[in-house]
Amino acid sequence: MTNAAQQTNNDVSPGSGSEDEQQYLTFIMAGEEYGVDILAVQEIRGWEATTVVPNAPDYIKGVINLRGTIVPIMDLRSRFNLERVEYSPVTVVIILKVETERGERVMGIVVDAVSDVHSISDSDTRNSPELIEDLNTEFIRSLVSIDDNMIILLDVQRLLTIDKQLLNLAADVAADNE
Repeated sequence: MTNAAQQTNNDVSPGSGSEDEQQYLTFIMAGEEYGVDILAVQEIRGWEATTVVPNAPDYIKGVINLRGTIVPIMDLRSRFNLERVEYSPVTVVIILKVETERGERVMGIVVDAVSDVHSISDSDTRNSPELIEDLNTEFIRSLVSIDDNMIILLDVQRLLTIDKQLLNLAADVAADNE
């Protein structure tokens, strides 16, 4: 690889300016760095208690009322079968929103800590390896290496629409609260 190509692969800092770049908000879980498309990020909040939804999967901590919108909160550590930890002052909830053919989807994800914002070119990303029928790979969009760190880029659309039954439960809770 030429020096110019090496520099291009390593120069993925915010504001690089290439037209095929997208910005990603990265966060830490279990010592690994993950990223989501920053355009899907509605806001970042500190952890707060949730209202438990009966019969919800273990990875759903409950729902919160966010300015009149009932938002399910998913613990990504639990969803990805990572070791559980106690929430700390740096534990955050990233509120994500995407438009789907069925309408707008909003969900919060609990992560250990927010890390950084990176501008990443599509040409710098690599497809995730095919793993043995592991549900977690379903959420992986691609991988990218930045400064010798591997970042797992998540497919927000798939993450927010994977459990339609859960979203229906949240809608039912919202209707009950009106």
